[in-house]
Amino acid sequence: MKYLVRDKMLALGDDYWIEDEDGRHAFLVDGKALRIRDTLELKDPDGHILITLREKLLGLRDAMTLERDERRLAVIRRKRLSLLRGHYLVKLIEGTELDVSGRLLDREFKIEYEGELLALVSRQWYRIRETYAVDVIREDADAALLIAVAVCVIRMAEREREDGAGPDGGAGP
Repeated sequence: MKYLVRDKMLALGDDYWIEDEDGRHAFLVDGKALRIRDTLELKDPDGHILITLREKLLGLRDAMTLERDERRLAVIRRKRLSLLRGHYLVKLIEGTELDVSGRLLDREFKIEYEGELLALVSRQWYRIRETYAVDVIREDADAALLIAVAVCVIRMAEREREDGAGPDGGAGP
């Protein structure tokens, strides 16, 4: 199932809908303004919070945490010892690790578990400007989690670029 994300709406404090491939509202991203740290909530169409995305404070390395039901679900960090520039690691609390790699700033990357493709993020499928799709490959995969991971790694890569660390898997300077 493909989900359509409009990039321009990713400013803190903005709310925006993620639609399924049939144009129906699938998830609402609720940007929480006036918070000490960057916080987003991924909600279902009825307004129930599915996953909270938070910038981690006072960490040695940039990280974001994902929470479900007010309990930590995962931590996302840039993979430091990778030869790939656009490479992130998602450590789920139960010990599972997801690998995110590709051209993050270009919105062309994949999310894998032990070499198995779970989701593909791409702008290729849509001609609409500033839009990308998250294609959840496995039907039994947690679509909300994979969309939250995609939103987080893009925000982290953009922040890294803004902080002068250079492009993280993007098209270059």
